[in-house]
Amino acid sequence: MRRFKGLLFFLIQVPCFALPSDFVYLHDTAPDIIEDLRYADSHNFTGKVVPGYLSGRCILTRQAANHLAKIEAQAKHLGYTLKVYDCYRPTKAVKAFYNWSQNIKEDSEKPYYYPRVDKSELFEKGYIALSSGHSRGSTVDLTLVALSSRNKRTSRPDTACFGKSRNYQDDNSINTGTRFDCLDPSAHVFYKELSAEQKKNRLLLRTLMIKGGFKPYAKEWWHFTLKDEPFPKTYFNFSVK
Repeated sequence: MRRFKGLLFFLIQVPCFALPSDFVYLHDTAPDIIEDLRYADSHNFTGKVVPGYLSGRCILTRQAANHLAKIEAQAKHLGYTLKVYDCYRPTKAVKAFYNWSQNIKEDSEKPYYYPRVDKSELFEKGYIALSSGHSRGSTVDLTLVALSSRNKRTSRPDTACFGKSRNYQDDNSINTGTRFDCLDPSAHVFYKELSAEQKKNRLLLRTLMIKGGFKPYAKEWWHFTLKDEPFPKTYFNFSVK
């Protein structure tokens, strides 16, 4: 009887969080994919942890996670592994981005994330939006990391987010010409002022994702949405935890 009471007390004290139906933690499906969710810490264009991100765990629809697991297997055959920067994004986070964009006085991250765009123009030019496909659970921001690359922790950027040299990089991802979330024309997939290596790397990621069932986004080389997403018109708002 004492054991039962002790177990009951434990269950009451430990908070439970159940994902909505058909959502999973990516790690449970594809544990080798690197997770570096930038909005769960301050390494992002706002300079702060984003509302709605209580942990750095990648959450996706089951279908999207299953497709990524298959793409990860293909990437490994080529000597790479996937690295995700953002997965499911609650609508409260999207709203927080918009509110941030309207606060023109808060501009501390401009040198690192949007050096060539005025903050007042970020919404108008489409870098910030009122809604996001991420909130439907089948959109992911990601890159590739060479399996031979030494593990490198993400560091706070101290340079502009783009360049033909690797000086712009803040992690050990492949050289694509910009960091993740670089709010700049150079993040457009077919931006012309890239090195041959950068163009090749972008094409490699794009090819893997398209063959794996995802649709690319022309203005962000890292952004892909599952073609047959299960919730094409539903935007979720549960927190990432």
